[in-house]
Amino acid sequence: MTIVPDTKDWTWVLDRPCAECGLDTRALDRQAVPAMIRANATDWRAVLTGSGDVRQRPAPDVWSPLEYGCHVRDVFRRYDERLRLMLVEDDPEFPNWDQDATAVAEHYTDQDPAEVAAQLAEAAEQIAATFDGVTGEQWQRTGGRSDGARFTIDTLARYLVHDVIHHIDDVSAG
Repeated sequence: MTIVPDTKDWTWVLDRPCAECGLDTRALDRQAVPAMIRANATDWRAVLTGSGDVRQRPAPDVWSPLEYGCHVRDVFRRYDERLRLMLVEDDPEFPNWDQDATAVAEHYTDQDPAEVAAQLAEAAEQIAATFDGVTGEQWQRTGGRSDGARFTIDTLARYLVHDVIHHIDDVSAG
């Protein structure tokens, strides 16, 4: 069972607003991306260290806030790797990443929420700092997934921001 949507199906968020979370990535100022990432990490800290059972799934096929937090931490880490590849290699193909397999292998449900919040903040700061260093024509450097999805650094940033903001909406709506 796939709990996180197939990311191939989500590239449409680069072309139109998300009907679920409302974010229109076309309107994002790419220079604001690092601040948005940092703000998102603050939002996740509040979710993961706030009151309530962050291990509780709202439905059997929907991740808990803790599982989503682990996923977002890993998204920040994975996308920082991808961004760095795009900055140093010409049109790299990103290594495959099975998000559901990672959730099981890394025992997302057993992780400590406070540690996840700290790790997520660290990963967010790392990728925000990497984006802080992107300038000029670098925003048009390319890379892609093995499923055929192609990105520039600009569209990778927009795609990433949607993903992590959408997941805050997921846990807030649950």
